[in-house]
Amino acid sequence: MSLSTLRNASIKSSASISYALARIFSYPSTSPARKMSTDIPGPIEVTDEVLFANAHPSMSHMSPDFALVFGDCIRMTRQLLYSKDAQPFLIAGSGTLGWDQVSANLVEPGENALVLHSGYFADSFADCLQTYGANVDQIKAEIGGAVKVADIESALQAKKYKIVTVTHVDTSTAVLVSPDTLVVVDAVCSVASEEIQMDAWGIDVVMTASQKGLGTPPGLSIVIASQKAVQVFQNRSTPVTTYYGSWKKWLPIMKAYENNSAAYFATPPVNLIYAFHASLTQIMKGSVSLEQRFKLHQEVSRRIKKAAEEIGFRGVPLSEDVQANGMSALYYPDGFTASDIVPRLLKKDVVVAGGLHASIKDKYFRIGHMGASVVDPSRGDVDKLISAVKESLAEAKASKQ
Repeated sequence: MSLSTLRNASIKSSASISYALARIFSYPSTSPARKMSTDIPGPIEVTDEVLFANAHPSMSHMSPDFALVFGDCIRMTRQLLYSKDAQPFLIAGSGTLGWDQVSANLVEPGENALVLHSGYFADSFADCLQTYGANVDQIKAEIGGAVKVADIESALQAKKYKIVTVTHVDTSTAVLVSPDTLVVVDAVCSVASEEIQMDAWGIDVVMTASQKGLGTPPGLSIVIASQKAVQVFQNRSTPVTTYYGSWKKWLPIMKAYENNSAAYFATPPVNLIYAFHASLTQIMKGSVSLEQRFKLHQEVSRRIKKAAEEIGFRGVPLSEDVQANGMSALYYPDGFTASDIVPRLLKKDVVVAGGLHASIKDKYFRIGHMGASVVDPSRGDVDKLISAVKESLAEAKASKQ
């Protein structure tokens, strides 16, 4: 299901600053040896430059130098999503905090929310919305599939919804579903590995986190709201039902930092902002363009999935058009379980993630391939992963003979 298809369905149914790390650190002439390859769908491995930035000496969040870096992060985050005027909120917290921000700031108690369900995380988003008083309906896709456009049209014709949410890439199943005019996109596992054109596709909110495609250590909740969404927030008739996540508190802080002027509500994660700045600089201003980055993720994704399928694994997504590019979810071959494969991968210094979707939890595993491991082939991560999967299955087969 393409973004444009889902966008049309919804329309029919409802009317740069850099900081001189060289002055602080002396970079090693070669990268440190990496034994373990962490091939999980986040937190992903980060580049050495990001690690160095994360080790920046502690400094005040009110300092002019930090304000410049924070402001640059806000601007580059907006550019990453191809938006001219969307408002980023960079707040200490996990991606889960994004659910709270959306639920508390955009939905008032008693209003309706429609959640498009393609895996584990839609249930959690629905639970969060209900916690803040929303009336929630869900449309559930079959495992490995995407929600049907006709079902969305029917739901939107039957009831007026304040918001419609979708998980862009659900990490439980590695399924990519892509609405554009459907307001809220949970893009924790897709930003920077999947193309998202926020303005052109009419998306009102994109929520993500630092530890996946954005290639930064965990701890930063990143929400980007369109001006339409900000206006909805400002026009609400009831008080916001969160304190820490209230945009009333954070909006003036973000605007101040973007104007390179420090402001205070709660202390930002200073070192993490430096790390995020280093990663955004590599993504937005590095030798690999943003468009090339998306293409590389697609190519590596197809290569890994094809190699796995050739030896007997089967992808959880039901078709190629709903396969994510930043991760793979693979059913174990018949007769094999996690205990046959995962420990053998670990012995080869490859770490993968187990199944997450409750209905098929013990039948599949998940591989992350995003960020540095994809963009920098000299690391050898992809080759190592493919070899390890092939060797582990061969060893498992031999053990059963």
